[in-house]
Amino acid sequence: MLFAFLISLAVATGSGPMHAALEATEAPDTLRAAFTVELVSNSANHTYLFDPRLPPGARWVELEHRGNDPELDQVAASWAAEPAPDGRLFPDDLRESLGPSVDVNSDGDAWRINFRHQPNYNDTEFDVWAAERLKATAWLDPVGERFQRIDYTLPKPVNGPSGGKLTRYEQSYLLKTEPRWGFSYVSGFTIDLEARAAFKRIERRFEAKVTDVYFFFASTDAEAAYDARRAEALQMASGPTSPGR
Repeated sequence: MLFAFLISLAVATGSGPMHAALEATEAPDTLRAAFTVELVSNSANHTYLFDPRLPPGARWVELEHRGNDPELDQVAASWAAEPAPDGRLFPDDLRESLGPSVDVNSDGDAWRINFRHQPNYNDTEFDVWAAERLKATAWLDPVGERFQRIDYTLPKPVNGPSGGKLTRYEQSYLLKTEPRWGFSYVSGFTIDLEARAAFKRIERRFEAKVTDVYFFFASTDAEAAYDARRAEALQMASGPTSPGR
């Protein structure tokens, strides 16, 4: 019983490795990213380049188009139409999604964190619907203090938000750490679902692979301000220094 308690316990999200990992997902608004993304479905494979430093009409460019999938085209078009497509790389609302405390299983190299997604201000109607039904699991490296992946799964079939029955739903986000400032970013995600409607079975799988990522601040002043704040925070964390002789 004691051993079970040691590997499964409630952890506050505002302290220890959990807080540090969440802090790494909270990049400042002035941090931007240029990247290449490969969007893949069962019948198509498209690759795009995004660079916010380019003129508005040239920021999102298709590099390769193989296969035909109207739904994948719509996914790309919706992403390209966002004011800041690179914002999807920053999981900055994860702290709100986790809530004040989570259940952690520490039996292994990575912590397995079970939680119920808490809807917040930027969630869509589907996000709110899904939060009530999906099981969420996050994987955290307690030594490196960084999240590795986040999984959402459907425990049992349910009626879909637009009719029919959703029999399978799996969504995963992979996270990496950028080397310059140490922030976490989404390096890829997958959505795999199965639904039944009008005597038909519908299967969909979408995958995004983010590569060639280059992070930078919106201006040299913004970068200097961030570096100054980080240096001050590190100095405060290390405590007072001894006066020189």
